[in-house]
Amino acid sequence: MKRTISATVNNSSGVLNRITGLFSRRQFNIESITVGRTENPDVSRMTFVVNVDSQRGLDQVVKQLNKQVDVLKVRDISEENIVARELALIKVVANPQTRGEIETLARPFRASIIDVGRESMTLQVTGDHQKVEAFIDLIKPYGLKELARTGTTALKRSSKQQSQDLHYSIIQ
Repeated sequence: MKRTISATVNNSSGVLNRITGLFSRRQFNIESITVGRTENPDVSRMTFVVNVDSQRGLDQVVKQLNKQVDVLKVRDISEENIVARELALIKVVANPQTRGEIETLARPFRASIIDVGRESMTLQVTGDHQKVEAFIDLIKPYGLKELARTGTTALKRSSKQQSQDLHYSIIQ
């Protein structure tokens, strides 16, 4: 089962290597991993998408991550209300006759053209995994020259629940 795990870690050298080594030693397959500094320059956020066989495997991943000295907090956010995005940069074969078609295809995906050359153009698309995959499949027949993708990065959505606490005041 595919799970999304978010971890905050110390922003220091070697942390990424130790964490990925942990996954490697335990033979967990990382589908994607993204790392970036948070609002605190001393802390980085890692987002892993992993395939585990069972809940027991997931528990083992989380426990092993929590044992790492540089890991501050680990959460399985797969079933929480999250915002998750990927980014893809796609260089596609585009001559002057096909540029208009490609631009028309990009519009519904809100993909943007970020570079145009004589024989190619580079597009940027962001969104969830399915959206990025769908756009790549659509644009593939024109001829992919290069493709670069990030992994999934995610944050928990802000809570929409209102406080259930009732506040009374006495008016005299």
